[in-house]
Amino acid sequence: MPEGVPIKLLSGTLLAFDFGTRRIGIAVGNTLTASARPLATISDEKNDVRFARIGELIAEWQPAALVVGLPCNDDGTPHEMTALCRRFANRLKGRFDLPTLLVDERYTSAAASSVLDEEGIHGRKQKALIDQYAAQQILQAYFDEPSAGIYA
Repeated sequence: MPEGVPIKLLSGTLLAFDFGTRRIGIAVGNTLTASARPLATISDEKNDVRFARIGELIAEWQPAALVVGLPCNDDGTPHEMTALCRRFANRLKGRFDLPTLLVDERYTSAAASSVLDEEGIHGRKQKALIDQYAAQQILQAYFDEPSAGIYA
């Protein structure tokens, strides 16, 4: 599908990614329950290690599609990380031959931090978990409003 085309409703398990240059947070969810949960954080900065781990998770979960958070400025304009996330999404699509969707990720880290606070995890203790909780927020945003996703 061309970039920017609204997605059709998907069915099954989905994996979501909160991409960062240092860490990638991953969440899993299912369209049947329309709920997401944190799954893993990849802390290695080497692409071969990152994609190998992602490949393992894809083999384990057999997702119908992948969802990648797309960061933007508060006003919706792109910034440096926007292009890197689009590139990451395109690499996922190319390597794993799965539909790959982009979903606005504005404010997901703040929401993830709030969830962790509610769970009694504060400050520096959040660092190891924040990215996978942000991925959960990204995937939940897709479940709550599937029409907001666009194909990578």
